[in-house]
Amino acid sequence: MMRFLLSLLVLAATQISAAWAEDWRTGQFILSDWDGPALRVFYVEPPEGRLPDAPVVIVMHGVNRNADDYRDNWIALAEHYGLRVYAPEFTQDAFPGAASYNLGGVGRDGPSSYAAIEPLFTAITQRGAASGYVLFGHSAGAQFVHRALLFEDLPHLLTAYSANAGWYTLPDRNETWPYGLSGIDIDEGRIGAWLERPMTLLLGEADIDPGDPNLRRTPEALAQGPHRLARGHYFFDHAGRQAQERGVSLGWRVVTVPGVAHDNAGMARTAASLIAQTARDD
Repeated sequence: MMRFLLSLLVLAATQISAAWAEDWRTGQFILSDWDGPALRVFYVEPPEGRLPDAPVVIVMHGVNRNADDYRDNWIALAEHYGLRVYAPEFTQDAFPGAASYNLGGVGRDGPSSYAAIEPLFTAITQRGAASGYVLFGHSAGAQFVHRALLFEDLPHLLTAYSANAGWYTLPDRNETWPYGLSGIDIDEGRIGAWLERPMTLLLGEADIDPGDPNLRRTPEALAQGPHRLARGHYFFDHAGRQAQERGVSLGWRVVTVPGVAHDNAGMARTAASLIAQTARDD
């Protein structure tokens, strides 16, 4: 009898879990209400009326511009942790090369890719109330994230996760853009505010391949380290020294992920867990 009752409980729990997963909505919509070209946005959301306080996560794709795959990596995580996830797509046609996407078009004519984030959040709130969002990016998306925090005000940003960036813009006027801030028009107050913003550098402990074909090998990039793990630590340490020189408190932290190389899905698992933990603590 006890075995029978346990079987019924397991079956019921399985059915509830399956029904919960089936209720979650995936799809896409178009963001057109901003100064740049229309963007497709892939999403996963809880059923209407369920989890009204679910954290909003905006996910930035990598060099392949595969926002749909990045969203897919978050579907099970969204269901498990109770998250609303939105992945905008910046196509090569509309945002050609790293200069237009990762680097935000800084110094060029036309709208910055970074300027899409707040209008996207406004569109998200029209699908369900939210007071703020978490910004996550992997690889080229991680480059987007750490620079967007410098160049955009992002008033509704709660925190950011920059995962496995290939190289960085240092908070240093002695290094030339895009490896540093020499040669661009930016004031000291914005640099200090950037250093104080809440950001987690997520680094895969196995992301140590110096021969990765997508890893930049210019002299300036190699000066940051031989691989992504080393470059992430270099960026953080450099930022710490710059914050001390400027008399501001560094709002960044480093979290390393054991056993994960250059893998968005693996980094997303850690990010989702940290996001959910922060939401519970708040």
